[in-house]
Amino acid sequence: MLKIFKYLKKNEWMFVLCSLAFIVVQVWLDLKLPDYMAEITTKLQTAGTPVSELLIPGSYMLLCAVGSMIASIIVGYFAAKVAAGLAMRLRAMVFDKTLSFSMEEMNSFSTASLITRSTNDVTQIQTVVALGLQVIIKAPILAVWAIMKIADKNWQWTASTGAAVAVLILMLSVIIIFALPSFQKIQRLTDNLNRVTREHLTGLRVVRAYNADEYQEEKFGQANVELMNTNLFANRLMTMVGPGMTFIMSGLSVSIYWIGAYLINGAAVPDRITLFSNMVVFSSYAMQVVMAFMMVSMIFFLMPRASISAKRIMEVLNTESRIVDGHETAGEEGVTGQVEFRNVSFKYPDAEEPVLRNISFTAQRGETVAFIGATGSGKTSVINLISRFYDVTEGEVLVDGVNVRNYKQQALHNKIGYVPQRAVLFSGTVASNVSYGDNGRAEASEKLVKAAVGIAQSTEFVEKMDGQYQGRISQGGANVSGGQKQRLSIARAIYRQPEIYIFDDSFSALDYRTDRILRSALKKETDHATTLIVAQRIGTIKDADRIIVLDQGEVVGNGTHEELMANCSTYQEIAYSQLSKEELVHG
Repeated sequence: MLKIFKYLKKNEWMFVLCSLAFIVVQVWLDLKLPDYMAEITTKLQTAGTPVSELLIPGSYMLLCAVGSMIASIIVGYFAAKVAAGLAMRLRAMVFDKTLSFSMEEMNSFSTASLITRSTNDVTQIQTVVALGLQVIIKAPILAVWAIMKIADKNWQWTASTGAAVAVLILMLSVIIIFALPSFQKIQRLTDNLNRVTREHLTGLRVVRAYNADEYQEEKFGQANVELMNTNLFANRLMTMVGPGMTFIMSGLSVSIYWIGAYLINGAAVPDRITLFSNMVVFSSYAMQVVMAFMMVSMIFFLMPRASISAKRIMEVLNTESRIVDGHETAGEEGVTGQVEFRNVSFKYPDAEEPVLRNISFTAQRGETVAFIGATGSGKTSVINLISRFYDVTEGEVLVDGVNVRNYKQQALHNKIGYVPQRAVLFSGTVASNVSYGDNGRAEASEKLVKAAVGIAQSTEFVEKMDGQYQGRISQGGANVSGGQKQRLSIARAIYRQPEIYIFDDSFSALDYRTDRILRSALKKETDHATTLIVAQRIGTIKDADRIIVLDQGEVVGNGTHEELMANCSTYQEIAYSQLSKEELVHG
């Protein structure tokens, strides 16, 4: 938890110091009240004391109370400012850190867990920091100061106060020992609940199609009940604090007055007034001591959970990405759009077997190179290595003659127009999705957006939308069809006008007619660039300059459609399973 405080800024530390000063003032005012109370008590027991003499100490008591309230408000303001600032910074840092993660780190932290860490966990820390400045700092100051005030009053009263504090500490220790594991479990179960909820919402169509509502409800209910039961156990333990504190405070008051009665009864008459006054003052100070520990107990409701939350946040912030930026911002002079694999092998983290073995090929500018193979043959893995979503296990991947490890990631990605296997759209407009990641071409964006949408064969449905190019796209593109989503995703890559186009099975949701027209328009647009296509359909890649056939992570064919039909049995099997001999000859 303490490591989190290193993220406080200098001005926030100044707020903390100001809070400390006002807390000292507040404690001093709170502890002055019993002194004036003792003065009033003494005068009340003196016969013939006029009311006017009670007004002065009474006025001072009122001023102390008002001053304490003002100091408390100021401390609360500073505490809220520090806590909110720290929470904002932690959320931003966690978000920025996740943006730097490679796919390996993203897989090690589940999406649901990262969402919980940047929201729920940060909120836990914000709450503790806000209360901590008001309570954790104040409590020890109040306790030590009050103990110093009462230490020389009477050893019997001091002993009873010490016993009460000892019982209080024992009670809190026992509760925390049993509650802490529950709080750790609560955060894990919250992650699980988020995962189940997210899984259900993203797969809602499949759930409905298979009438699996009851199954999902049962799955959610199980996660929900498990979280509820753990919360109940932890909260039931914590609810013991309130009654326990009340019992200790009441017991302390009874013991102080019982001891006081015994002492007053055995004292001489002149000393009884002093003893009675001391008893009233001591009772007030003793309550302040117990109150200090009560304030600490409030933190015990939140501190264990916040401590776990801090640990989870630090896990994210301390995780170093395996993909580290290089220094290169450009390729070799005179080389543009070239992609080369040199004896590349790749194994996913924690996998036993490599998914790619000894892959070598070169794609030159202006070429269209396609990859085909059975499911699991490693086609998408090849594409992921070019964009450096993962690093190779062996060998080298070069773009424009430079190893991708040596590039700054931003420079590498600026060379690539990437269309993923699963089309992704963001909430916003058609224009904002197509121009996503625009690097300073705002003045030409409208013209470029329309051109990109036209090439991607999306003009017709876009111009029928309300607002046309400013038409709203909902989260995940839920308000457009799969084919429309895929075409807009292709338009985004075209808008970028990159050196290298990567289409990872990006035409699968299109009908054959749209596929053919789109690829024809795309070829004219991308004749200056290198185009890499992963496809399942022979019809999509027949006209490619070169087709690379993969089988179980190895290259088993490399050539044109005609060459592969003549000498590659794996390609022939795929081709005949999709098209007739006449279609393959005349198609």
